[in-house]
Amino acid sequence: MNRDISSLRENYSKDILDTSTVNANPFVQFKEWLYKALDEGLPEPTAFILSTVNQDGMPSGRTILLKEIWDDAFLFFTNYESHKAQDIMHNSHVAATFLWLGLERQIRIKANVKKVSREVTDAYFESRPRGSKLGAWASPQSQLISSREALDQRLKDVESRFEEVEDIPTPEFWGGYAMYPTEIEFWQGRRDRLHDRILYSKEKDNWLINRMAP
Repeated sequence: MNRDISSLRENYSKDILDTSTVNANPFVQFKEWLYKALDEGLPEPTAFILSTVNQDGMPSGRTILLKEIWDDAFLFFTNYESHKAQDIMHNSHVAATFLWLGLERQIRIKANVKKVSREVTDAYFESRPRGSKLGAWASPQSQLISSREALDQRLKDVESRFEEVEDIPTPEFWGGYAMYPTEIEFWQGRRDRLHDRILYSKEKDNWLINRMAP
């Protein structure tokens, strides 16, 4: 059954965005929007689409979670043997997209990625629930597996391995990345598709702020 989706549209009107009112520091502006999403109770407000490009030039995107915000970078953690990590090894340029439809807002980021130190990774891994730690050990992320039962068995094996271990160590194949932005675009939905788009562009140690056409 086909359904007509061509006429579906929303007229956004919740807020406005202007170069005269945004914070001079895009990380401060980002936190203001993220904390608003948290206060509004939006689902998974730290979720974003991470887009990478592999060695053949093929782009790929997936949803992951933001875990830390530094003064100059955004952090996420993953399996270093996953597809995204293999892409980053060949091309350290990535894009990140945050979408908060409940606030009619989006943030797009272009960034260069670097692995974080083992100390940073270990500190975050230690904060994870035990189940998440075991899951990191059990999952051969991005590899083909024969069945769900095979994955469940891997988890049982890991649970048995660490049954008497209180502090589960960080896997050597797992860790964090820091995204250092070169551009950050803030998008606020407006009526009749005339949206507000404010672009921060990194120039040496400064951020240039400009308005873009919708």
